[in-house]
Amino acid sequence: MAANTVDGGGRRGNRWRMAIWGTAAALLLLPWVAMQLSAPGVLWTGSDFVVMGVILAAACGTYELGAWLSGNGAYRAAFGVAVVAGFLLVWINLAVGIIGDEDDGANLLFGGVLAIGLIGALIARFQPQGMARAMVAMAIAQVLIGATALVAGWGYEAAGLGGFFGALWLTSAALFRKAAREQAPGSPRLATH
Repeated sequence: MAANTVDGGGRRGNRWRMAIWGTAAALLLLPWVAMQLSAPGVLWTGSDFVVMGVILAAACGTYELGAWLSGNGAYRAAFGVAVVAGFLLVWINLAVGIIGDEDDGANLLFGGVLAIGLIGALIARFQPQGMARAMVAMAIAQVLIGATALVAGWGYEAAGLGGFFGALWLTSAALFRKAAREQAPGSPRLATH
């Protein structure tokens, strides 16, 4: 069975759609279930659920964009890795913070990493070769922030996570490069069926 189909309206579908949105719903329900079981340390407020719901919806919607842009498996995988990395970066920062605690202003630096990716994607018009360059730029920024945190004495966690996220951005870049090699020469659209 093909990874994507075309319905009567010409829109591509994605067989992963249900799994992605279902996983997001399960992640949102997990703290609620833990609270019902009186799990220590799990005390979410209504606003916590709203914020997490917005972050999950943004991540799933962003992946939907990537799936819509291309039927190429490498492109979709690259987009998926980037979305998961971005989701984890935001989630960790909001939950506990990467540098210090979640209220430490230095954590705003990681918003710059995401801004680099967004600006790079727009400049590249979501074409795979340009997306690969944007992911490399994100990796460099991420590692530089981690190295700065290490030198500044902000903790080893920031440096370790800088390397972890840098590796995720580079993985995404490699997959975008693979998608670029698979793209038909002169193809105006990313779609491959």
